[in-house]
Amino acid sequence: MTTNELPTFIRKHKETGIRKDFSRTTLCFLAMELMVFMTLLLLLILVPIFYLFNHNKYNGQLPPGSLGLPVIGQSLGLLRAFKADKVEKWFQERITNHGHVWKASLFGYPTVVLHGPAANKFVYTCDGNLLASSQPPSLTRIIGCKNLMELSANDHKRVRAALVSFLKLEVLKQYVAKVDVEIQHHLQSHWHGKHEVQVQPLMKILTFDIICSLLFGIERGPQREKLLPLFHDMIEGVLSVPINLPFTKYNRAIIARKKLVPMIIHLIQKKKEALMEQNQGDIPHKDLITSLLSIRHDDSSTMISEEEIIDNIIVVMIAGYDTTAVLLTFFVRLLASNKSIYSTIVQEQQEISNSKAPGEALTWEDLTKMKYTWRVATELTRINPPVALSFRRAKQDIEYGGFIIPKGWQVSHNTN
Repeated sequence: MTTNELPTFIRKHKETGIRKDFSRTTLCFLAMELMVFMTLLLLLILVPIFYLFNHNKYNGQLPPGSLGLPVIGQSLGLLRAFKADKVEKWFQERITNHGHVWKASLFGYPTVVLHGPAANKFVYTCDGNLLASSQPPSLTRIIGCKNLMELSANDHKRVRAALVSFLKLEVLKQYVAKVDVEIQHHLQSHWHGKHEVQVQPLMKILTFDIICSLLFGIERGPQREKLLPLFHDMIEGVLSVPINLPFTKYNRAIIARKKLVPMIIHLIQKKKEALMEQNQGDIPHKDLITSLLSIRHDDSSTMISEEEIIDNIIVVMIAGYDTTAVLLTFFVRLLASNKSIYSTIVQEQQEISNSKAPGEALTWEDLTKMKYTWRVATELTRINPPVALSFRRAKQDIEYGGFIIPKGWQVSHNTN
């Protein structure tokens, strides 16, 4: 082979290698697609057979209703109702068809849905050996298994006490000025000079900024900007059909959690170092992470594990992000549609504003003067409860309303 022919030989050899690598990659991709297809096919075949066998076991004692398609069930319809703000209509249609006790498949699991005051009393007073506090496993993969809603007995009391300590009156008073600064900045950046705005997206931005400040202790900047898309993906995953395949919302939520956890661990480590550098008693609880790290047993050991801090930070973040934004949106809509309420609230706020010096931040005492504003807000919360669904899990077969709730099934009740 001559020197001139050598580059041509090398190029052909490389092209042959590339084609072989491409062929191998294509075969691997096709094999993966085939495996996913076969898995879904087996699921679609086996799940109905399992449910059919389970139904026969109870001889017509199950509540009325339909479980729908495997995995998907009625989740798509419920999620569409959530997004269209028609959840009550969705439930009312099924109450009309089936009564106050009916079955469905929600978020991938068979569920018995209960309605009415009697159902609320049953769920809230039921023995823990019958109904366990448990979210759908698909949600637990996103929010973590050590969150307050999954814990029971002493663990639940311990973590709940730690979270409640963050909401004590003397602690809340410290955050008024901080929240005021966030709101002032938000109004200046997103509302000032605008003739028209989309309220709900802006309320989500405001809620996110306050969460970053109070829960994580993260000020405005690049670190906040990294968190926002992860929050968004996790919220979208919670409100999605739990199918963990590439490019699904549920899959993106799980990936977002995997990215978020190391960031929270890094924050925890930084705050641990800050606590060690100063006297613990002299440090104000500036954020939820610092507050949880500061709570100690009598022997000075930490009361809350790192895993519990991570999972409960995530669940508080998810619970507060969407629900608070929705309630604030309802509040703004009410002000826009009811001139009497709007005028009374403006007058109350103006009186407080006139008593403040220019640029002076709000205080807790100022909030206590907002009596009419507070009554309107609490009434909105009563009419539009932020949490429409609550889940439990049957630990054994339960008889309720003349029907059987099978062991292992979810039990959900509409809190509205």
